[in-house]
Amino acid sequence: MKYGIKTNKDLAASLLLYAVTDRHWLGERTLAEAVRESLEGGVTFLQLREKNLDTESFYKEAVQLQTLAKEYEVPFVVNDNVEIALRMNADGVHVGQSDMEAGDVRALIGPERILGVSAQTVEQAVLAEQRGADYLGVGAVFPTGSKDDAEDVSFETLKAICEAVSIPVVAIGGITQQNTLQLKGSGICGVAVISAIYARENIRQAASDLKKIVTETVTG
Repeated sequence: MKYGIKTNKDLAASLLLYAVTDRHWLGERTLAEAVRESLEGGVTFLQLREKNLDTESFYKEAVQLQTLAKEYEVPFVVNDNVEIALRMNADGVHVGQSDMEAGDVRALIGPERILGVSAQTVEQAVLAEQRGADYLGVGAVFPTGSKDDAEDVSFETLKAICEAVSIPVVAIGGITQQNTLQLKGSGICGVAVISAIYARENIRQAASDLKKIVTETVTG
């Protein structure tokens, strides 16, 4: 894997503040401008999530963001689109339960790229690890407007998932500076966020402030 990521511990450290892009919040900024600001603020892992772009636009955007991620030595993964990830040699792919099955994705991307899988239950989490997932995104841990189909995951389920697998787990869904500390003691290694960073007027400051809170959450 990239950037010195050789063990679960290395990967867990890189997943501390995981940013997922969403152009809905851009306003007057370009996506690249918003992402640069978030990286300057301390984002440690970056996922490009695009649901409505044509293939070539998606590819060009992915290449642009990957260049930024490399500049800050942050792993860069593509959501869902394995073909684009392979074409541009992304660091990895993240897939949901309704996307390509994790084992099939692993077969396509090989052993060196990072594979993230979304999970909402212990059973899904254990199966994803067995099928080759390197980390899990678990949620929604709080109510969220970013995904219409996001299912609620209780603190107890989140903790049970963390205890059931040996790979790193990040919490996702409705996470803010105000509620992050509620996840303390769950066993997560980080949080994945969209609006908590990209919906803020000062993206750089939002990322910096959230990173401090997440650090306290996962180490306390």
